[in-house]
Amino acid sequence: MYLGTQVGARDDDDYRVFAQLGIKNICADPPGSPDSWTLSDLKQHREKVESFGLTLDMIQLPLPSQAIEKASYPDILLAGPDRDRQIDAVCKLIEDVSAAGIPAAKYNLNLIGIPRTPMEPGRGGAMAEAWRWDKADHDAAPGLAGVLSEDENWERIDYFLERVIPVAESNKVRLACHPHDPYTPPGYRGVTRVLGTVEGLKKFVTMRENPYHGLNFCQGSIGEMLENPREEIDDIIRWFGARHKIFNVHFRNIRGGKLSFVETFPEEGDMDMVRSIRIYDEVGYKYMMMPDHVPTISGRDPSGVAFAFCYGYIAALLQSLCSSRA
Repeated sequence: MYLGTQVGARDDDDYRVFAQLGIKNICADPPGSPDSWTLSDLKQHREKVESFGLTLDMIQLPLPSQAIEKASYPDILLAGPDRDRQIDAVCKLIEDVSAAGIPAAKYNLNLIGIPRTPMEPGRGGAMAEAWRWDKADHDAAPGLAGVLSEDENWERIDYFLERVIPVAESNKVRLACHPHDPYTPPGYRGVTRVLGTVEGLKKFVTMRENPYHGLNFCQGSIGEMLENPREEIDDIIRWFGARHKIFNVHFRNIRGGKLSFVETFPEEGDMDMVRSIRIYDEVGYKYMMMPDHVPTISGRDPSGVAFAFCYGYIAALLQSLCSSRA
């Protein structure tokens, strides 16, 4: 288990800063649109990352967290006429990821994006993302996906997994799927978000069972599914961790829970992150531990400073784990 980041480098100095802050492993994408990446692009990108003393652990497949309207390959989840060609393109990209020496890829199976209500003030006036069902538009119209039943949603996911997971296995590329963020009631915007519950995630990782099929385990998103995140998260980490279904961790905290929460810095939310990292260690988790979202703070480089705080927090917890074993 080691410190990582998925923050996009704005310029080469950001790669230098990652290395200077003690980050050795990153998730980072080549320039350009993902549907245009070639094997040469991936190799050149890995070599550039390595030139800064970093290791490229993971990239993002062209299946984003945004709403399906912004996806490069929308027909995969819409079951549109170009679905098979688009899945073939994803399979080819997985082969190229392997050939480029990159061991993992993350992805989303998202139709309606990441719903949020207005940001709320947090510590010292920082502004944080929130989701309050009592402030949401319960009658929000469906998007491009239209009205989609739970069964049909699962059928489309299974159609994708059936074709993609064998390619991941044969090329030894771990595929890490992000949960739906946040939990929304069934039928919201026409869709039942099947990866927005713990039971849905359990069903997902046992479909097309394979050691290369698992989760980009966002602790914040999973906390958002729970009535009592502080008390419930431990057993959930153990369930997925013991089955080796966690391929990346978004080490993020919230205050609140199902249908009413605000995002926080890691040490000020409801989940005990010290206890959580001990459980990841207990189940033998062995990949990146990274921040995900951070509150918006003041200053000349709000994102860089807020993420640096989170890197230091995670690094300290990891060092504490090592010291406890000595």
